[in-house]
Amino acid sequence: MPATALAGEQVLEFKLVTKPMDLKVTEVANVEGQAVMSGKMFGVAFFKDGRVAVKDFVHSADLLKGSGPIYGYSTYTFDDGSSISARYTGAIKDGRAKGEYTILSGTGAYANATGTGGFESAQAGFKGAGLYDGRFIVKTP
Repeated sequence: MPATALAGEQVLEFKLVTKPMDLKVTEVANVEGQAVMSGKMFGVAFFKDGRVAVKDFVHSADLLKGSGPIYGYSTYTFDDGSSISARYTGAIKDGRAKGEYTILSGTGAYANATGTGGFESAQAGFKGAGLYDGRFIVKTP
């Protein structure tokens, strides 16, 4: 079924599971507990409207004893081929991540999309993976 462009503003809420695929962690010499990390990550987003999207993203963090700033670039691709690409910035504090999205572009139903959004880590017992609550406020022309 072809993607249908929807003009206006949409709020898309989702649950997101992420996992590092190729993450490099570098310990900083002579600064106890300081590490810089970057690499490729992967995730699956389950949207409240029933749709599912895969998330390919690059992630970067500068953490002192597990806390500090994070940023990266994400592309969420839906099964109809539509996608949303966004930059995120945020922080990890006390083991919880929180951040903001800025939508950079989109394809299909989200062609020329702009907007914002956010995410926050949720409690989960997954080993080696994270769970988040997220949302986009998507504006399409």
